[in-house]
Amino acid sequence: MSRLDDKKTEGLVFNIQKYSVHDGPGIRTIVFLKGCRLRCRWCSNPESQRLEPQLAVNANRCIGLQHCTRCIDACPRGALKALPEGQLAVDRSQCAGCAFPCAEACPAEGLLVYGKTRTVDEVLKIVEQDAPFYARSGGGMTLSGGEPFLQAKFALALLREARARYVRTAVETCGEAETDTVLEAGQWLNYVLFDVKHMDSAVHQKFTGRPNERILANLKALTREYPQLPVLVRTPVVPGFNDTEEAVRAIAEFVAGFGPQVEYEMLPYHRLGTQKYLFLGRTYRMGDVSLETKRFNALQKAASQILGSRQRIAK
Repeated sequence: MSRLDDKKTEGLVFNIQKYSVHDGPGIRTIVFLKGCRLRCRWCSNPESQRLEPQLAVNANRCIGLQHCTRCIDACPRGALKALPEGQLAVDRSQCAGCAFPCAEACPAEGLLVYGKTRTVDEVLKIVEQDAPFYARSGGGMTLSGGEPFLQAKFALALLREARARYVRTAVETCGEAETDTVLEAGQWLNYVLFDVKHMDSAVHQKFTGRPNERILANLKALTREYPQLPVLVRTPVVPGFNDTEEAVRAIAEFVAGFGPQVEYEMLPYHRLGTQKYLFLGRTYRMGDVSLETKRFNALQKAASQILGSRQRIAK
């Protein structure tokens, strides 16, 4: 494809976050793409999962249906209704396929739309606003999600055009994507953050909705094709899922089989993003579980006994 074609390529983006220091080297701008095949019970970005725009309701911002029904009046599908208690109800089976005039009609911004169609050029104009910070810190653009490679055409065009503009690139991937897409992206990437959540495929499927064979195969293929590409394998440590020495050691031994360009990091479980489940009318499936710091530190130590200096120790 030509650069002109790449610039015009469209994709569905739900957030662009500036000044991140946790998603690749240096100061970065993260571009969040919608769509993911996994349904991790602990997902902190539930708005990323469906590959379509979604309406979210922040009831705390609503000024009350006794004072305002503009959103209900604006809905072309009759998907918004007033409950007897005065609350707004969304029939999500009917809430799709429109430009969400209800959100535009809300004077209190109580309705949000997760997901907006943007071109590569539009995204990179925002990314380039912070070019001086990238130059000083070694940062750049990170594609995240969701799973960014699910929007393969858009993600690849973003990476190609970013590199053409001398913007360093990184990706956060769960690995559940087409192998051809992952390998094609490798030539345009400076850095990869790759999730490995569990080595037992049956357990992985139970908690994420998908087995792990393709994920592990994609990591092997990527590192084989690009042996010099820096990769950080990351594991979110989740109570009841992989918070055992057996699970952590199995992942560490897997990572130890790669070359020194592959490092490892464990991330402690958190409940950030749970409010967005309420906005989307969904239930957070992890409930009120928590991960003790002492437990997490012990698991980090277990992994470091295998990986040594190749493991980054979270504070």
